[in-house]
Amino acid sequence: MGRKLTRQDLREAAEKYKSWGRWGPQDEIGTLNYTRPEDIVAAARLVRKGKVISLALNFDNAGPQGAKSKYPALGRINPLHTMLRTGTDAYSGVLDHRGIRAADDMVVMPLQCGTQWDGLGHVFYENYMWNGYDCREVTSLGAQKCGIEKTKNKMVGRGVFLDVARALGKRWLDDGYAITCDDLDRTARAQKVEVRRGDYVIVRTGQMEAKLEAGSWDGYPGGDAPGFGFETLEWIKRTELAALASDTWGCEVRPNETEPGINQPWHWITIPLMGMTMGEIFYLKDLAEDCAADGVHEFLFVAPALPITGAVGSPTNPLAIK
Repeated sequence: MGRKLTRQDLREAAEKYKSWGRWGPQDEIGTLNYTRPEDIVAAARLVRKGKVISLALNFDNAGPQGAKSKYPALGRINPLHTMLRTGTDAYSGVLDHRGIRAADDMVVMPLQCGTQWDGLGHVFYENYMWNGYDCREVTSLGAQKCGIEKTKNKMVGRGVFLDVARALGKRWLDDGYAITCDDLDRTARAQKVEVRRGDYVIVRTGQMEAKLEAGSWDGYPGGDAPGFGFETLEWIKRTELAALASDTWGCEVRPNETEPGINQPWHWITIPLMGMTMGEIFYLKDLAEDCAADGVHEFLFVAPALPITGAVGSPTNPLAIK
């Protein structure tokens, strides 16, 4: 790692990459605007074999939240699944007032505890969120601007899978490895795939697979991790992607390339200043194996957020359809 990033570096990056007003003063979805109807039509034509690959972890108590980490969980827990009525109840004669023999259940969960989207109301730069909205627009009643429900007809388009770990000859990247712009370009060339405006780019570090193979999530939520280096802001700007996702807890490299007191600096720029929705905790093992087998690294990508009014993030079940 070279010189550590300072507050001044962040101020300069903020001015360089700020895209407020690009899609008008009322915009609340940012780079999702890059995907056009014709891009979705073209993406649908990528379906060749009718294979659907889920990029989601199951939402259950075996998820990554609550594992040992240097980073406080800040209230994030794994989903709590509770039965409201069961087959055991029905068998025992405990029926509802209509006499229906059935089961019902509910779940309590932080919206960013598993495979999920970071919405544009999630991270602020100083006192502002995407497009210059005041951070106080996110109140105790939710995000009055840039709520995740504004994206409910998005997250559909051409998916591009960049298996950086495989391109660098590794099962998984080392914790603390900062992915560079050159790494992303080299991976695309090696896979013979071109990233285009409006794409949904999914990047594999392999870290999740390392944790699953070890049988422990320790260190995953907020600990050291491979991820995007700060310089990849330039790659994001150049490619005009719709959204970016990875298989780590927080997408960017950890430890961060920063002086003490600056945490997740890449988030500070990508979300509130560039307007990029990002996906985290994506499960990529099955997709990686399929792409390696058939050599096809582009597909129809469908991963809508749940339209929870005023939410700043959302669980999702991303699908790669080939």
